[in-house]
Amino acid sequence: MPIQITSLRNPRVKEAAALREARERRQRQEMIIDGVREIRRACEAGIKLKEVFFCASLLTSEGKQLLSQVSESETELFEVTSRVFEKLNFGDRQDGIVAVAATPQRSLAEIEDQTGTALVAILEAIEKPGNLGAIIRTADGAGLSGVIAADLRTDLYNPNTIRASLGTIFSMPVVAMDSRSAREWALARGLQLVAARVEGTIRYDQVDFTRPTGIVLGNEATGLTPIWKRADVLGVRIPMLGQADSLNVSVAAAILFYEAQRQRGFPIPARRKRER
Repeated sequence: MPIQITSLRNPRVKEAAALREARERRQRQEMIIDGVREIRRACEAGIKLKEVFFCASLLTSEGKQLLSQVSESETELFEVTSRVFEKLNFGDRQDGIVAVAATPQRSLAEIEDQTGTALVAILEAIEKPGNLGAIIRTADGAGLSGVIAADLRTDLYNPNTIRASLGTIFSMPVVAMDSRSAREWALARGLQLVAARVEGTIRYDQVDFTRPTGIVLGNEATGLTPIWKRADVLGVRIPMLGQADSLNVSVAAAILFYEAQRQRGFPIPARRKRER
């Protein structure tokens, strides 16, 4: 049976709400997940929920179904008042349910490709959680092998990243590491490196993306660091026909990901074949 919580000062509520702060997430290696869709996708990806807080008066029919499923596990359930839930809730979400879970520890082994057709996104110094989540969502939709988040300026499991990814961050292999290690890993596995740069000399649709490829995108304000501007990295540009000289990084990512898969004939990703 769920434990009833009516006080804003309840220690469990305070601890869960504290996970809105990056420092707290790092120290505790935990995250807070908002909404039915995101929580369900976390569960489907094998992430075990530690706690679930719900407000019965706000639960949708999908929320009630999810709660029923969660109640069959060892997850602690807390029924809270609307006032308490407001403290836990993020933004304008009204699903009536949030969850706490340990942050996944992902490894490069999950991106390893045995078919020689790897298509990996390498994201350097992305600082906006919404952009990071949007790129992960697009990488999932475009069937990429995985995402490497290099020298991030936000944390992977920021609530806004989770939300912007629509929960696909849990099923898509996403690994955080430094840029030098990401580059060494990609080159050691024979990936051609294609970096989106304003000053790129080759148009993006003139690249042979049928080869195993790492698509590199950088910080919108500062661009890519010199490590991605060496001779063995192909600098590509997306034509800009108006006054702006560049696109939002998540939009640029979508163009490059789907161009790569267009050339490949939109194959079913190996990771999805394994899931089936």
